[in-house]
Amino acid sequence: MPQSEFAVIADIFAPLARTPAALGLKDDVALLKGRKNRVVTTDALIAGVDFFANDPPADIARKALRVNLSDLAAKGAKPEAYLLTLALPKSVTPQWLRAFARGLAADQKEFGIALLGGDMSGTPGPLTISITAFGIADKPILRRGAKPGDIVFVSGTVGDSGGGLAALKARKRHAFLIDRYRIPQPRIALGRKLRGLASAALDVSDGLIADLGHIAEVSKVHIAVEAARIPLSPELCRFWNGDAVRAATAGDDYEIAFTAPRRLRARVLAAARVARTPVTEIGWVMPGRGVALIGPDGKAVDLVRRGWTHF
Repeated sequence: MPQSEFAVIADIFAPLARTPAALGLKDDVALLKGRKNRVVTTDALIAGVDFFANDPPADIARKALRVNLSDLAAKGAKPEAYLLTLALPKSVTPQWLRAFARGLAADQKEFGIALLGGDMSGTPGPLTISITAFGIADKPILRRGAKPGDIVFVSGTVGDSGGGLAALKARKRHAFLIDRYRIPQPRIALGRKLRGLASAALDVSDGLIADLGHIAEVSKVHIAVEAARIPLSPELCRFWNGDAVRAATAGDDYEIAFTAPRRLRARVLAAARVARTPVTEIGWVMPGRGVALIGPDGKAVDLVRRGWTHF
């Protein structure tokens, strides 16, 4: 594949998305306007790429659903329903499918979402799961609203999932990090509290720096992030020796990265307390373009990679 994922979207598929609901294919969701805004998102997970084929089937199901719920959370949407498409290799057994369904059932109960339908087929390739999730948000938080002078925040801690993936590949036991990789924690309560406060938001899937780059691009601003302020869990600090650069360029965090006017800082922190989700101020928005990770010397860090790339 000669182009990046985003170049392919812009060059080949964006011209097909001429309805305003598609937002130019420049956001995580589509927006179906009516008396209430219907927010729609979709993600596909592939064995050997997004999860290990021998992961517990209930965990695979929960990850497949939760990565979509994370997109809804970042828009401030309430989850409503979802569609499920499965491409199953011959190795999948009825017992595996029942365990997979139990994982979905547990998350449906936790997040108040229901299955609408979908499709199922066999495949000679790896197990592939595609979910399309629907939510409701009166005032969804898009990528395009960041303004110079805004503060940049991120929820939770960054890099844990990347650490969990590294631990699994190295066959090391790090239960907390591995759990963070296998079972994301969509910040739905926080997202809903950020409506009317955040100027732009998205969920961190490809990596903090890479994903903030999407806000910078669509909002036409420059974002500066201080490496020293990126929140790291104690477990990741021990595993990666406090390497904030590595954490900021790992993927699969599924935290919310967002911007908000400086005058609303106290209200953002109060909303986070009510949602029982920690948020950390990590940078600022200024005129210009792109994203810079600022090191202890006050200079931009020269990054070999900014995050996960699909191609």
